[in-house]
Amino acid sequence: MQSGRRKIRRNIAKDHTQVCFKPCGIRNAQLEKMIIDEDEMEALRLSDFEGLYQQECADKMGISRTTFSRLIENARRKISDALLHNKAISITKQNVLKEDQDGIK
Repeated sequence: MQSGRRKIRRNIAKDHTQVCFKPCGIRNAQLEKMIIDEDEMEALRLSDFEGLYQQECADKMGISRTTFSRLIENARRKISDALLHNKAISITKQNVLKEDQDGIK
């Protein structure tokens, strides 16, 4: 049973779930995996790749700025951990709303 608040559905403009990264020269079976939630990946895309401010990112995802801040912090920590400790990075699906190519849900 989960405790706490119910998770709000987030708007995700790009499907990130068909992606996995791993260090070169190490077999998958030997690797520890770092799981990045799809909404964390979308937060990275909007903030770091698109260069938007946190409030703009939060508005696009349909969440509060504080929630966005928590997502981006978690994503950066997970990716740093994976890169520093030779872990595979895998992106998982969540309960999100997908937008089509024209930005229409």
